[in-house]
Formats: sequence, C-alpha cells, structure tokens
Amino acid sequence: MPTPAPPIESFWIALPLPPADEGGDAAAPTGEAACWWALRFTPRAAIVDGEALLLDVAASERLWGGRAALLRLLAQAGPQALPSHAGQGPTALLALALLRLARAGRPPPPRLPDGLPLATLTAARPHVQAFARMGCRTWGALAALPRAGVARRFGQPLLDALDEAWGRHATSLPWLVLPERFDVELELPALAESAASLLWGAVRLLAQLRAWLLARQCGVLGLELAWRHDLRRIDGVDIPPWGALELRTAEPTRDVIHLRRLLAERLGHCRLAAPASRLRLRALATGPLAPDSASLLPDSQPQGEALHELLERLGARLGADNVQALELKADHRPEHMQRWVPFDAARHLALLRSQARPAPRAPGAPDGSLLPAWLLRAPARLACAGSRPLWQGQPLQRLAGPHRIDAGWWSDTPAAGCGVAVVREYFVGHAPGCGLVWIYRERLPARYVQWLAETGQPPDDEKRWFLHGIYG
Repeated sequence: MPTPAPPIESFWIALPLPPADEGGDAAAPTGEAACWWALRFTPRAAIVDGEALLLDVAASERLWGGRAALLRLLAQAGPQALPSHAGQGPTALLALALLRLARAGRPPPPRLPDGLPLATLTAARPHVQAFARMGCRTWGALAALPRAGVARRFGQPLLDALDEAWGRHATSLPWLVLPERFDVELELPALAESAASLLWGAVRLLAQLRAWLLARQCGVLGLELAWRHDLRRIDGVDIPPWGALELRTAEPTRDVIHLRRLLAERLGHCRLAAPASRLRLRALATGPLAPDSASLLPDSQPQGEALHELLERLGARLGADNVQALELKADHRPEHMQRWVPFDAARHLALLRSQARPAPRAPGAPDGSLLPAWLLRAPARLACAGSRPLWQGQPLQRLAGPHRIDAGWWSDTPAAGCGVAVVREYFVGHAPGCGLVWIYRERLPARYVQWLAETGQPPDDEKRWFLHGIYG
C-alpha cells in the first residue's frame, strides 16, 4: 500500500481591515475588496468579526518561494490602507489573537497560547468580566477549568473555540467566493452635482475592480460606469433613473491609472441630467492577462505609454470621430485603396497584428513598391507636347510602365474625376529638376472607342494624361 502523505502543517496570517473611509483615501479598499486582493495568494480567505482578514497559506506558501518570501510579498502588494503588522500562528484563532494584541500595542506573552488574554478570544469576550471575578484571565486558565462546568454555564461554543485555538478541531470559516462577474455599487457621501465630481467614487470602484481582476488573473476590455439620479422629474420633464457611459480598451488591462484617465476624459464631456447619489461599475468584457515577464536586461523592459493607450486617451478627450485611422480596402483604384475611419482601438490593433507579416504577392499582382508615397487628393491634368506629357513645362520621360487598371465598373460611387469606370495606364515619369512622379494615361472604354471608329472621329490623346502621385 502506498504511504499516505504527511498532513500539511497549518499556518495562518491575520491582516487587519481598515475602517471605512479611513483618511479619506478614495483608492483604499474596504472589507470585501481587501479580501479579493488576498485571493491572489490563497483561495482560503475569510473576513472574521468584521475586523480581520484570515488567510490559510499552508498549502500555497511554497508556490511563492516559502513563508518568508510570501510575507514580503504581502507587505509589498497589500493596499496602503492596511497596516504593516499582522498576526501569525498555527491556528486561525491564535493568529487573530496576536493581531489584536499588536493593534492594542501589547507584546505577545512568553507562552503561546496559554498566556493570551481572554479578551482576544471572540467566544470569551461576552464573559470576560465573569471570568475575571473567578481569577481566570488567560486562555490557559480557562482551559484548566472543568469542561463540563464551563459548557453548562457558558455554553459548548466556548469549548469548541478553545479546541480550535489549540488545533484539536479544524477551523470552519465562511470562505470568500469570488463572484463570476464584477458588478459593484457605491453610495456617494454627498450628491454629485457634476459629472466630474463622480470621479472620486469611480476611483474607489476601480480599486475594487483591480483587486477582482488580480484574483481572476485577467484584464478588463470593457466597463460601464452608471450613476443613479436623485430626482425623477425636473421642470415637468421626466428623468431616467440611471445615466451611464461605456469604456472600451484595445487590450485587457488592470492599470487603474490608465482607466482613471479615460474615465476623467469621458466624464469631462458628460452632463448630468440631475444630481447623482449612487454609482455602479460593471465589467462588460474581460480577457486573460499574463503578468509581465522579468528580464535581466534593463533595456528589454517597455518604457513610457503604449501607443494604443495614448490613442484611447486621445479618443476619450477629443471624441471618437476626431481620432481617425487608415483602413485598407480591396480595390485596384489608388484613390480607393484606403479610407479614413474613426479609430476603434480593439479592431485596428488586431488588424495591425494581422498585417505584421504581409502575405506573399500573388503571381500577376501589381508591385506595391512602385506606388508613390504621396497621392494627390484629385488627379491633376497635364499638358502635352505632341504625345509626351509635360510637368512644370518639361517633358516627362517614362521610366517604368505601363501598369494597367480597369476597375470601378461595379461601383455606384464615381471615381475622383473619372466617372464610375476607371481605365488607366500608369507610368513612373521623370524630368530634370522635377524628380519622380506617378502619371497615368486615361484609356477610353471599348464602347467609346468603337463609337469613335464608327463615326470616323479620332481619339484625343492630349486630354488623357494626369498626374496622380509624387515620390519622396
């Protein structure tokens, strides 16, 4: 038979919960948010007596490099509102008692747990005065009393608490279960008269969102901030009970600073229909987010703000329609190969990644390297000397071409200056002192050429040369 694994020695850490609104810090987590933060390190976390957060780290401490390393991480990653001191012990009640002594400024007794005061045991607190009259002031003195008499006079729960404190019985606590979706409301301390004044409460909710995202090891892609109107009707006009705005990001993120900037920009453009009394923050979409990898090379770490974060902030400040991106189109006509559209961070970032490795050029496809860097908004007609086009009074020498384009006959939108159908022959032209230019000769449609032949009219070649682009 296989040898059973030895039992894991329990080790508990007790962290104090900060009082609500301590110091007026909007980013300080309270109660439940502090417990979400602790779930990064262990799934066994619970709030006890509304004053402490108990963590059972016996099974997870090795994953963080040992007990000492885990304690350092807790001190570094903990919220600023949590004091640095914490209680530690082999049982939950012992760690909680040591935390209470530390908060009272008293040193731990030489003998543990026998020398601990009865006031540090929750189950004994209602009976501290009665035990004091009996000369019983410590856990050890209480444990020395006859169990039958203690159970008859003070109840069996007190003896059960003593057994848990000494580790004779397993500790049963209401473990925190992380919600599947983030949806948190916050009552504002005063009515918010403007959208900008909602930012204080929004930052507090963002701190709770970050704790939730850290525990789930993911980042947010979209969130909704809603506010409840305190009035239902103003000047005879009905007001909806809630107002809201949505926020989208290109990549999963839990950067509270970036999200706060985006919310501040968006709230700066909002106008409240009525004073707001309550806030609600919901995560609309999330995605997996791996932590940044450490590197031995200092130059390998990213510096500054990411491009998509800058574009998101500009879009929130200037409006989505005022930040535009170039979008490619499947069209052979140069003036219709691209268009400017409002910047969509998520869609355009995915598009850029898909185009990071361009596909090989298909046989017979035009060479994109011959396209000029600067395309005129509308083709400019060129004068001609005989059959040669002129640019700035000098004849152009055709270096490359022709590249023929016959497209646009399927579109209802006329091409720039050329009607619906586009029939052209492109050339790379050059003239001394003028550099390289991109020109084309407008070819006549076959039906028009046939009509000219039937009527005996020669085609007019001089009116079919245009300048379309200039090379840098």
